[in-house]
Amino acid sequence: MLLKTISLMIRPAKSFSCSQIGRNIHNMFPIASEKLGASGKKPFTVFVEGNIGSGKTTFLNHFQKFDDICLLTEPVEKWRNCGGVNLLDLMYKESHRWAMPFQTYVTLTMLDRHTCQTDKSVKLMERSLFSARNCFVESMLASGSLHRGMYNVLQEWYDFICCNIHIQADLIVYLQTSPEVVYERMKQRARSEESCVPLEYLKELHELHENWLIHGASPRPAPVLVLNADLDLNTIGSEYERSETSILKPILIENTNQHAILTSPAKRAKPDF
Repeated sequence: MLLKTISLMIRPAKSFSCSQIGRNIHNMFPIASEKLGASGKKPFTVFVEGNIGSGKTTFLNHFQKFDDICLLTEPVEKWRNCGGVNLLDLMYKESHRWAMPFQTYVTLTMLDRHTCQTDKSVKLMERSLFSARNCFVESMLASGSLHRGMYNVLQEWYDFICCNIHIQADLIVYLQTSPEVVYERMKQRARSEESCVPLEYLKELHELHENWLIHGASPRPAPVLVLNADLDLNTIGSEYERSETSILKPILIENTNQHAILTSPAKRAKPDF
């Protein structure tokens, strides 16, 4: 049930290891002693998750005013133009044929986002490999768009990536919506690829997001901050502001530390008496 009475809450991450997410991964691939990209300073990384039309891009735009945040939108334009081919459109129109190549390309392009280097203190990402796996691929399997063999191949890709490549995850912001609200928003924004998306599909995605982020049916890589994204776009700004402290925390800490260094008693010049 959608949490109408709760506009903001934190749910803890569920810790997990390769042995939990990979069924036979250890028997198939060598697991690196240190994950690729694990060393070095990492930005505080936030995934913005939610159904189609939940306001993820609007949420990212809210944080454009902060200089020390790297904003990474979902690579939709790449999905619309893969060497001149609109994979997103083909996936919606001929899902049985194009679901597998589309999700393979989603994996590649989202991994590029995850491993993108930045000198900013915070990295704010629209969606993640985790939602691709736990929501969209699961929906495709349930609908029959993905054959079980195709699904298994994708799962082994996810297992290999999670066990061998460092995916920084510090916080998940879940823009919680009702399917009926996002359906109306989707019709209003009128993306050509989404013209054939039915309400039932949005209901399925809603349940998958709820099962993952609220009920913990699948591992959550970071704590979850839940926002009421059913609010009208004219008033939702106040709800976004309630997330700022959690997202800007590393910036505030860094600024505080710098200030403390500058004003440290040991660094101050002693007065002459």
